[in-house]
Amino acid sequence: MSKMKEAQDNKLRTFKNQEKSEVAHLNGIDYFDPFLERNLEHPTTNGETLTHLLKASLGTGILAMPLAFQCSGLITGVFATVFVSFVCTYCSYLLVKCAHTLYRRTKVSSMSYADVAEVAFANGPAWSRKFSSLTRQSVLWLLFVTYFGTCSVYTVIIASNFEQLFTYHMGYELNLRYFIGMLLIPLILLSYVPNLKYLAPVSMVANLLMATGLGITFYYTLGGMPNITERPAVGTFDTFPTFFCLTVFAMEAIGVVMPLENNMKTPRNFLGVFGVLNVGMGGVTIVYILLGFFGYLKYGEETKSSITLNLPTEDVAAQVAKICISLAVFCTYGLQFFVCLEITWTKIEENFKKATIFHNYVLRTVLVTASVVIAVAVPTIGPFIGLIGAFCFSLLGIVVPLFIEFATYWDEVTVWMTIKNVLLIAVGVLALVFGTANSIADIIAAYDPAQAVKCAINSTLTQPIAE
Repeated sequence: MSKMKEAQDNKLRTFKNQEKSEVAHLNGIDYFDPFLERNLEHPTTNGETLTHLLKASLGTGILAMPLAFQCSGLITGVFATVFVSFVCTYCSYLLVKCAHTLYRRTKVSSMSYADVAEVAFANGPAWSRKFSSLTRQSVLWLLFVTYFGTCSVYTVIIASNFEQLFTYHMGYELNLRYFIGMLLIPLILLSYVPNLKYLAPVSMVANLLMATGLGITFYYTLGGMPNITERPAVGTFDTFPTFFCLTVFAMEAIGVVMPLENNMKTPRNFLGVFGVLNVGMGGVTIVYILLGFFGYLKYGEETKSSITLNLPTEDVAAQVAKICISLAVFCTYGLQFFVCLEITWTKIEENFKKATIFHNYVLRTVLVTASVVIAVAVPTIGPFIGLIGAFCFSLLGIVVPLFIEFATYWDEVTVWMTIKNVLLIAVGVLALVFGTANSIADIIAAYDPAQAVKCAINSTLTQPIAE
């Protein structure tokens, strides 16, 4: 049987090689198809990729959407959420589109975000070439710091929820650090999932848990709603930046876009009108709008930083919602961790040619342990990570992809492309300024309560669940 299977595999491999050869010399012209050349041991399907994308986008920030609508008003919030979603999705689309173009130019079959940035600048106009290496290193550091910090915060989020439930049912308190420490072994085991192919079921479980938690939340928000005329349709100009920052940082998932595309069996299907990216972000946008709209309509000025904080704690259903969301965050840890692992492991392979799979799992253990140790040492790390997220995601999610497009198509730049990109870069800069300013206010409020500083934005990474 084994010989027969081996013969069939050899025959299939020969057929694929013939197919590649035929395509490569189509009509006597050398042609490179990066997707035909891509050879993955465990590729992900469109459905698995969509599952990962939904999990990356439906993070804890969604629970702050009612607060965002409080800052924007009901009607303005709907249209503004669509706009923010469009900007985030479009910039991700640009990144992948430029990557596909650069695949063919450089005859490679896959690239990371940092690779795309470096190659685009290295082959771009004269002004960009000297910044290619700097751009690569900047993207790598921004990605690693953001997602490693997110991993640390996730441990605090999970532990805080279980600490609340423990205190409610047991009648006494334990230090939060004990609950964080208990997560070390489960998180290490989760990090041992070898690749995105096998992580897909974990993301599916996370999506189901989040859906259950959100379903219970909708059950509470849809009951006994007041008349829509009791809530302002339009917010004030002073509070709108708060809405913008909350929504941008809740929706942004730029760090997982290239890893997802690189692991796809059919990467062409990632883009397109009904591609994985548009379908996934379209669904996410609808959920964000519904929760924000009905959450604010129900609770009005009593809306808290997380919609779950408005739910009655004594109700079993509300407790189930908190547990489901906590477990969903636990499952999401693996996807966020994969970004950090990919960056670090690539660096190790470049410098140590004898690195083996054993060293890969040692690295996984060390990274998870480090993230948990940081969380134990500084359980109030949330505001600092909010600052890092505000700074990094504005650059990574909006500004950098636009400069990559300029560099990739520098000899085809049109007036329309220039106007469009300049306007979107301005949006990114505004998100950077307002997000950073409000995160600094968060830090001051957390560590110097005597100042009585009123934060415009609570940390979107910890406050929605941890309070």
